[in-house]
Amino acid sequence: MTRTWFVTGTDTGVGKTAVSCALLAAAARAGLRTAAIKPVAAGCDASGRNEDALLLMQWMTEPLAYEQVNPVALSAAIAPHIAAQQEGRSLQASRLAGLCRGVMLAGADFVLIEGAGGWRVPISARETLADVAVQLQAGVILVVGMRLGCINHALLTAEAIARDGLRLAGWVANQPGEIMPSYAENLDSLRRMLPAPLLGEVPCLLPFDVEQASRGLSLEALTGM
Repeated sequence: MTRTWFVTGTDTGVGKTAVSCALLAAAARAGLRTAAIKPVAAGCDASGRNEDALLLMQWMTEPLAYEQVNPVALSAAIAPHIAAQQEGRSLQASRLAGLCRGVMLAGADFVLIEGAGGWRVPISARETLADVAVQLQAGVILVVGMRLGCINHALLTAEAIARDGLRLAGWVANQPGEIMPSYAENLDSLRRMLPAPLLGEVPCLLPFDVEQASRGLSLEALTGM
């Protein structure tokens, strides 16, 4: 049975892609067939491809075409709804959800859908990427960037996820830069206050090592493995 999770973050630049790749590596090590989709990516190279989507492809086990992994590739590295408007394109949550379902039905055991930025990132004047997760009724994995302000951002995001009727399946503490002051105390506060299990901690790794990061994560709360 396919298990699907929507990966969101407390903000942009908190390491959603790095953590997603580490989760994919951990799932593959557990013998699961894995796939991922980044339905909307803003910020592409000259060939029209997004670095995050390419990294997901590198770490998933299933041989999906780039267009399946990143069906909407926007050139400018700005908010998706603004990038789409600049290109004369229209984004709809229902269409994006349909594209995600195509990957979900492709045969993988473990599927990640990576959002863009945080939970309420707009894709149009009326919809956000959260509407895609709602239409899919996916469990949510929250990547918490461990830096000043993370407790407030994490709790507000968890409240928004619950208000949208979805389950926060777990969260990952990711250190995207230098270790924050009082890291242990902040982590303890998050463990007590977030209504979901901690899937693991990812330290600051320079350069980032997906395999090493994956060994600090547990899939038990997600898959029972």
